Amino acid sequence: MSVPTYPRRRTRWAVAAAATGAVALLFGTPTALAAASAPSSTTSQSAQPQVAAALYVSPTGQGTTCSLAAPCSLDQARTEVRTLAPSMSGDIDVELLGGTYQLASTFQLGPQDSGQNGHNVVYQAVSGQTPVITGAAHVTGWSEYDSSKGIYRAAVPAGTQSSQLFVNGARAQRARSALNPSGFTLSGSSFVTADSSYASFTNQSRIQIVDDNDWKQMRCPLSSITKTSSGGSSLNVSPTCFANNNTNVPNAGFPFNGSGLPALNGISRIENAYQLLTQPGQFYLDSSAGYLYYIPLSGQSMTTADVELPEQQELVDLSGTPGHLAPQLYNASGVSYSGSWAVSSGRPYGDLGNAVEYSATNGDSATFTFTGTGIQVLSETYSDEGTVDVYVDGTKTETVNASSSTRVAQQPIVDISGLSQGAHTVKLVKTGGQYLLVNAYTVTPDPVAPVHNIQFDGITFTGTTWTQPDSTGYIDNQAGVLWAPGTTTPQLIPAAVQVHRGNDVQFDNDVLDHLGGAAIDYADGTQNSTISGDQITDVSAGGVLLGEVDDYYLADTKLMTSGDVVTQNLIQHVGQDYHDAVGVWAGYTASATISNNDIGYTPYSGISLGWGWGWQSDCTLQAKQGLSTPCRHGTDYAGGNQITGNFIHSVMGILHDGGPIYTNGGQGLGTGVASAPCQQTSVLAGNIVADGNDTNNMLYQDEGSSCWNTYNNVAEFGGDDWIGMWTPTINNIDIHDNYSDNSTYNNNGTGITFNQATIATGGVWPSAAQQIMQAAGPTSGQGPATAGVTDDDSLAIAYTGTWSDSGFRGDGDYQDGVHYTSTNGDQATLTFQGTQVSFATETNSDEGTFEVLVDGVNQGTFNANASTRHAQQTLFTSQVLASGKHTITVVKESGTYLLVDDFTVK
Repeated sequence: MSVPTYPRRRTRWAVAAAATGAVALLFGTPTALAAASAPSSTTSQSAQPQVAAALYVSPTGQGTTCSLAAPCSLDQARTEVRTLAPSMSGDIDVELLGGTYQLASTFQLGPQDSGQNGHNVVYQAVSGQTPVITGAAHVTGWSEYDSSKGIYRAAVPAGTQSSQLFVNGARAQRARSALNPSGFTLSGSSFVTADSSYASFTNQSRIQIVDDNDWKQMRCPLSSITKTSSGGSSLNVSPTCFANNNTNVPNAGFPFNGSGLPALNGISRIENAYQLLTQPGQFYLDSSAGYLYYIPLSGQSMTTADVELPEQQELVDLSGTPGHLAPQLYNASGVSYSGSWAVSSGRPYGDLGNAVEYSATNGDSATFTFTGTGIQVLSETYSDEGTVDVYVDGTKTETVNASSSTRVAQQPIVDISGLSQGAHTVKLVKTGGQYLLVNAYTVTPDPVAPVHNIQFDGITFTGTTWTQPDSTGYIDNQAGVLWAPGTTTPQLIPAAVQVHRGNDVQFDNDVLDHLGGAAIDYADGTQNSTISGDQITDVSAGGVLLGEVDDYYLADTKLMTSGDVVTQNLIQHVGQDYHDAVGVWAGYTASATISNNDIGYTPYSGISLGWGWGWQSDCTLQAKQGLSTPCRHGTDYAGGNQITGNFIHSVMGILHDGGPIYTNGGQGLGTGVASAPCQQTSVLAGNIVADGNDTNNMLYQDEGSSCWNTYNNVAEFGGDDWIGMWTPTINNIDIHDNYSDNSTYNNNGTGITFNQATIATGGVWPSAAQQIMQAAGPTSGQGPATAGVTDDDSLAIAYTGTWSDSGFRGDGDYQDGVHYTSTNGDQATLTFQGTQVSFATETNSDEGTFEVLVDGVNQGTFNANASTRHAQQTLFTSQVLASGKHTITVVKESGTYLLVDDFTVK
């Protein structure tokens, strides 16, 4: 079996629903749990909303009637909603009939499309039907192109751009080399090999090299491939992309990133060359020539195959105003300074751009003319700062004081909102203190007008692509947050469903799959919105994104990302192309709830919440970490967030330095100083984290994490530590009443109240831990296993003895992983609801015999020993049982290993 060569991995479904009282005991008050577990805006069954109008649409709809007999198009229904909305007396239901809605452009909704008068506009599937919104084109006309290699070809419009392909509902693999190809050395910005074949590759500028390195993935296109003097090949990386990923890696420091490293210095694979098209299930798109190439899998007929080539980047965009807010530095257009001002650059304190304009003379003024409805002026606060008179359009409105005992950068000393739309001036006049500093101005260009009261229910979203890495590369920072090429401006990967400045937006019971970017993004101050009961699978980048990484300084609560709920979702197999992406990612958020989700089979972390590293930790803590002083120190608005009741499993399959739950940067709305570290506390409770693979910490509270209450979590089959806090900038965390099958931990934080977890051995968990397991994950997954395949990491399986897990194996196991034991007598028991059950394992020379019991009755001994390895081998199927609840137990008898791959229930 060669167990040591495989990463450890495992997951489990919850086994039974816990009583309300028991759950309340685990998490706190029943009220707090209810808030963490259910969407706040969901209407109860006993109070269904009144429907004022129903509009029917179909993929082929025409006209303006929008009735069931004469459905209209999706665009026409939007037009009708705009007419009806101002006088809404109940919800407007836009009923989508089944079928495929192929989009030629993004379906856009704005404030004018929102529900009014307290009612909602609901885009929902007609009962019993499946509407599919897709950005993919259906490709036909296939013919055999190269019979020796089994390659088929179809014509597509010349210039078609796409990085993904889906065949018969499964992701095809873009043509690529073997993993970690050997023989390459880095020479300048080129990777050189003795292999001469690369020099003959065609369309060389479309070829990419990919480097999976620690917690980052880096991609760069080639500029060319040339022959070396010794007859080999030199893969010459695009100089700009190589600089961004190697010689000039962005390292803006807190609050934008940590070390900036690692850098691109190796090749994990080479992608997107016709000459690499060698394996069934691979494709290659020659955009300039207008041909798509594909090698069918065994049994696939290209005459009947459903081949979908994504062309759209986004499917649905809901955008209110203002959009993304970006500070302008002190020398922006429209700024003038009167008096004896000077520039201080290269500052080490954390100012945006590391520079400020400053004056030491009372009466000096700074004037900024802008167009918009509001403005924030960023400065430093410190003991040498003083009072400032603020004038708006020539009228003095206030006097502010920038004096504070501690130096804090990027502070909005002026925050003006609610101006009429148009041109305005803000003038700052120095009246006291030693200095007045101006760092940046952030203009609110439009009124705060969210897109709101819109719901999508029961819709499938599929078939997107994202092609930016093909041209400019993938300049990674961390966790699917990139740098815009050639800048230190953060960039998030675009999502199929994008919400900007939303309020009371809901995506419930939807399916988001086969996507080339991220799945769904609640961005730019989206508030009080819900993602609930969705299935998010097979996604190139992240599953759910919340918030931003560059709006930490906001003082106006109307502009903050807050009050959003991500609950009861199944999120699996994200990061399929961009391995640093995570299941649920949240940047700066307030009062967000991430609860009762099943997140699994990810190449990097499961949940990642927070940003800023040690930004909110004061200079004393940064000095303890060994960082230079003076330090980069500021505040953010994050706080009051909850990560509760999630089941997170089989993560960290490819990259390193992450975990099932990962936190970063300060919470608590505080300054990170010892006198007032936590104005609010965030909660990390009741989660099951399992099967860590390359995880170093199952609960990973990374640099600068602060103001967390971490309790009632269960860590099993994990990495090195059940919890890790590696450095002094991690501060003010209360850790208590947790459970683990591993006693190791890392606590080098400051002000940590640490209580060791209760350690379970031999798979025997205390009753309190069992109750947490029973309540974790989506409600639909709690209880015995039901009809279908149950993976080895299901919570419905109880492992007793000395079991371990092995994931991302590449041996063909179901979901690419197994549980295994080398101890005779160890048991795996599945509780299920059904009439028949089967057990699948691997057969191999190091496997032996095992005993099976159904409902405690011995079914005999079975043999998994074979001369060669075979995956997904069903070695036992029970007789038909009476309908009801049953158990099957598999007991190791002999051989080196017993493997559990899956059970199938009928």
